[in-house]
Amino acid sequence: MNALNTESLTLSYGDSIIIDKLNLDIPKGEITVFIGGNGCGKSTLLRSLARLLKPKEGSILLEGKTIAKLPTKDVAKQLAILPQGPVAPEGLTVLQLVKQGRYPYQNWLKQWSEEDENAVKKALDATRMSEFADRPVDSLSGGQRQRAWIAMTLAQETDIILLDEPTTYLDMTHQIEILDLLFELNEQEKRTVIMVLHDLNLACRYAHHLVAIKDQAIYDQGKPEDVINCDLVRDVFEVHCDVTQDPIFGTPLCIPHGKGRCILPRIGEAHGTKATASVR
Repeated sequence: MNALNTESLTLSYGDSIIIDKLNLDIPKGEITVFIGGNGCGKSTLLRSLARLLKPKEGSILLEGKTIAKLPTKDVAKQLAILPQGPVAPEGLTVLQLVKQGRYPYQNWLKQWSEEDENAVKKALDATRMSEFADRPVDSLSGGQRQRAWIAMTLAQETDIILLDEPTTYLDMTHQIEILDLLFELNEQEKRTVIMVLHDLNLACRYAHHLVAIKDQAIYDQGKPEDVINCDLVRDVFEVHCDVTQDPIFGTPLCIPHGKGRCILPRIGEAHGTKATASVR
């Protein structure tokens, strides 16, 4: 069974169609990454999968059941979403934030329990945020703040996690740290992870399943090594590139063409002749 499916899904803002009659299967227990140019509908699609945006037409199935017909708390126990750039109330501590992830399990009959306490502790430990539990979220660095929000998402204990550009505004160290954490959650706990990423090379490294979106539809999808090529990058991103193999991971590595300082010999220079052609 797939984790999520869409059937003839159409999404819009007013009269503007963003996604048109989309049929998509999200594999269960894998990492799926949405890629595409700015404004192509990646984030809109992610929000609709989390039931934050009502479809104009079509439907979304959560493990075979129409998500629109499920009670809100039932959905929240199966699926968690971390939107882009979340903001915590001023002064809210990391611990208080992470506890919000247990909201779906609370009701007037069942208050805070040992099970909730253990889930919060586990989430803080997994994200290495235990030592920051009493710190205000707004006092943390960008990477720490992102880990705090991911800890809240983990405390929700869902099998499916959706993240909208979780590495945005983070430096290289924190990007790898966040993606490694999500990779470990998938490897060790078989969580289904669905992400929007801008960095195509990181998407190829971490994704089991890649979905390229263009012109309101899926341009191509599948394993990164099966779908990433020069034609896709040109058509989806309007960039010419070379695609080679990552020397460490063996995944596709895109090298975009463009201007810049070139330290390779120009054509003909190695033979002592003057040359003006640049290496492509």
